[in-house]
Amino acid sequence: MRTLLFLLEELSAKDLLQVLVPRLLGPASERVCCRYLTFEGKQDLERNIGPKIRGWRTPDTKFVILRDQDSGDCRTVKERLVALIPEARRSHCVVRVACRELESWFLGDWHAVAQAFERPTLANLSKKRKYLSPDTLGNPHQELQRHVPAFQKRDGARRIGPVLELQEGRNSSRSFQTFCAAIRRLAE
Repeated sequence: MRTLLFLLEELSAKDLLQVLVPRLLGPASERVCCRYLTFEGKQDLERNIGPKIRGWRTPDTKFVILRDQDSGDCRTVKERLVALIPEARRSHCVVRVACRELESWFLGDWHAVAQAFERPTLANLSKKRKYLSPDTLGNPHQELQRHVPAFQKRDGARRIGPVLELQEGRNSSRSFQTFCAAIRRLAE
């Protein structure tokens, strides 16, 4: 059985992926064991990447490192994360950066946000030019809170994760689409 070990910077990412990844894997989820290690922010994640991957002993494990871009340059963030992976294990690792924040993935699918929070009119926001490229927004979390004042990171991840559209097309977040494609490839 293959293991996917996710190294994540925060609990909301774990909350989202616990419902999202089995949906992405589909029938392959029966052959894949998913484990989630969360850290206390990006610095704690980066400090622990090398030791966790080096010390992991479960055979047939693929590692997925997910971190928010925040205000950094996406390519620079990814290069720095890759450099932290022990050389001998790099072929077993996938690094993905949520451009700007994980909440960009939610802004890419306003239909899911509308369904999760039982506010159908939110789906109309998907047509606004501003949200056609959610990965470029400065503060996605604030954008969500502006339209859904009750939005909290972990609760939002738990609500929205089960209804996010996984097929390309509806979710306009490029980093979300790239993440989904990577997980599907790892399951093959």
